[in-house]
Amino acid sequence: MEEKLSSIAKTLKPSPIQQLSFLAERCNAVNLAEGFPDFPAPPLIKAAAVSAITSDFNQYRHVQGICDLLVDKMKQMHGLDVDPLTDIAICCGQTEAFAATMFAIINPGDEVILFDPSFETYATCISMAGGVPVYVALDPPYWTLDKVKLLDAFTAKTKALVLNSPHNPTGKVFNMGELEIIAECCRTKDCIAITDEVYEHIIYDNEPHISLASLPGMQNRTVITSSLSKTYSVTGWRVGWAIGPSCIASAIRNIHTKVTDSAPAPFQEAALTALRSPPEYYRSLRMEYESKRDFVFKLLCRMGFQVEFKPLGSFFIFATIPETCKLTDVEFVEQLIKEAGVVAVPGCGFFHTKHDYDNRYIRFAFCKDDATLTSAALKMRQLVDASGRLRFL
Repeated sequence: MEEKLSSIAKTLKPSPIQQLSFLAERCNAVNLAEGFPDFPAPPLIKAAAVSAITSDFNQYRHVQGICDLLVDKMKQMHGLDVDPLTDIAICCGQTEAFAATMFAIINPGDEVILFDPSFETYATCISMAGGVPVYVALDPPYWTLDKVKLLDAFTAKTKALVLNSPHNPTGKVFNMGELEIIAECCRTKDCIAITDEVYEHIIYDNEPHISLASLPGMQNRTVITSSLSKTYSVTGWRVGWAIGPSCIASAIRNIHTKVTDSAPAPFQEAALTALRSPPEYYRSLRMEYESKRDFVFKLLCRMGFQVEFKPLGSFFIFATIPETCKLTDVEFVEQLIKEAGVVAVPGCGFFHTKHDYDNRYIRFAFCKDDATLTSAALKMRQLVDASGRLRFL
């Protein structure tokens, strides 16, 4: 029956990150692979979801109050004026919001620029919409943007550009200078920008989160996608949104309705509580994640990894295998699972342009309970040599 599959379906493979999480479960290994918190979500938000279920908010539903709260959020954080009735589409997580955006704007053959390394979902959604991903490599170790490389990526077929900041997998936060370069290119090349801002509140060292849409001339050509998942530790709830020009937002809503009808009703209701969280919640979130980042960063450095870039946002560390280690990233992760019972992600899955460092990076997720991180550290420390480095590094 394989010949009956569509050409797109034949190109799709299981997510290697999900596969590693399944492996962690089977092997009872510590999972530092997949980017989901393993600690409890905030009690007030969970209570709001339970209350919604028992109050019978269990049918198809659009909770307009989410849009109203997002309007306030956009004004407070970015100075943007957004119409809650026309400019916002509530979707089943950021992933659906992004996919629906691609289906809303991309025609077969349209090119979409992505920064490399990049999260696997983007290219898949672009290809499913008939578009062509075009990659612009960020320069390690600080993952800086080269303006010349970006300009060279634009062609007559370029329709859109995708920006993920804070960035997965590197933890990079694009600075104002880089954002101005991207904005200038979008304006002069008449290009739509789609931003993934799910880590907007998970940002460190007093770095500001700046949305590309807030730059001059960009709100009318930017679609912001985000969700509850990372900020409120509810990755399984699948409530997200797209915010953009009314004609695009309308198209996204239509696609969302045809595909899934509505995001989970009780979790939409709980989103009202989440989005009303006080400033102290976000300060505490940043402080807790910053502490986890510092713990894992120091651990990896002591064990022999080269971690030249300390992440400024998100909850991942993209560590380099030292040149003295002859293992590839995939071989290293296999060894780490077998000998230490710890699962991380080989970096090669995030790279789409060919470089000599493609198989030298490992992504570690630190969005875990302190007990989980301590357990991972203890397991890895059992494999260190007299110098304190991992034996196979």
